[in-house]
Amino acid sequence: MATTEQPLDLGETVNAKIPLPPTSFESVEAERAYRKEKLAGALRIVGFYGLAEGVAGHITARDPEHTDHFWVNPFGKSFKHMTVSDLILVNPDGEVVVGDRPVNAAAYAIHHAIHEAHPEVVCAVHTHTVYGKAFAATDLPLKMLSQDACMFLNDWVRHRDGGGAIVTGPEEAASLAKAFTGKKAMIHQNHGLLTTGQYIEEAAWWFLALERACQVQMIAEATGPVVEVPDEYAQFTYDQSGFAIAGWFQFQPLWEDMIARDGMDWAR
Repeated sequence: MATTEQPLDLGETVNAKIPLPPTSFESVEAERAYRKEKLAGALRIVGFYGLAEGVAGHITARDPEHTDHFWVNPFGKSFKHMTVSDLILVNPDGEVVVGDRPVNAAAYAIHHAIHEAHPEVVCAVHTHTVYGKAFAATDLPLKMLSQDACMFLNDWVRHRDGGGAIVTGPEEAASLAKAFTGKKAMIHQNHGLLTTGQYIEEAAWWFLALERACQVQMIAEATGPVVEVPDEYAQFTYDQSGFAIAGWFQFQPLWEDMIARDGMDWAR
């Protein structure tokens, strides 16, 4: 597995390099193992932060060889205790072809539609979070109230079709996937949040950040009149923090914390 680094210009006194996502793998099996490890780890992190509720919630990663298949958490398994060996592989017909546990019907419907409609998407994230559900119960726009919210500037959509109902039908799922075109984040009316990414780590970070952005906005607007970031500053901040590799990099401290907390036994 090859990794790359990129110079980070912090002025004359510092010449640092930041890590970047792997650019190549020795084999498709190695790439698959990498994606499965990152997927299981992302599930554990989302679970650790209390962002999974009951059996509703799923994170998927496209298989690098069979690109119309995806890996996903099995129905009814705790995010916090996910292991690589728990993950199941689902084919385009919704059949589990690797693993012995069932797939959530909504996970298949939503993620199959997204992965099919958007070949650039490697990972999609959806769980039922408290602030995501609360914000989805309103009709408010996501406002640029903080530096962190600016990573979603003009890069999110509110999807109103099918909100509040379990998405299991192909028509509803296709409508949702179409609404994702050109955006990395979705607020599904009366339902919750979804994010996507070219990298598993990126998509997971967008999801955590979107939940926090909803939380901050609800707290701020409940406190009093809000002041939004000026358009020029919001655009500058988005350009610095809203792209795929920036999302991947933001996830790295969470990964480091998880490894220190959980070790690596789950990666088998």
